[in-house]
Amino acid sequence: MDARKRKGYAWAFSAGLTAALAAISAKLFTSQFVRFGLVILFNVTMWGCYVNSLKALSSLQATVTNFATNFLSSGLAGFFLFEEALSFQWFAGALLIVIGVLILSRSSIERKESID
Repeated sequence: MDARKRKGYAWAFSAGLTAALAAISAKLFTSQFVRFGLVILFNVTMWGCYVNSLKALSSLQATVTNFATNFLSSGLAGFFLFEEALSFQWFAGALLIVIGVLILSRSSIERKESID
């Protein structure tokens, strides 16, 4: 994998993490002002990271990586921070998502040349 794609995956991964942080901050803080402020901040940051990931990856690769990171980090945060139960089905689904992301990351989806 070349440096450009690695950078794209790093941006997509960051987008997923910041999206999860938005959800976590909505549950973690009691002050409405702090809660809404952090949700807006994390969502704006997530969109910036996602747009940057689209510069190096196909929309499918960027979206699936973003979604998988968000799903996994939100679930694990729920388990560790909020003591939510995670069933066997959740772990099985998470494993399938990770396998799917790995398959997509290895695929030979060609990126269209941008006219910037």
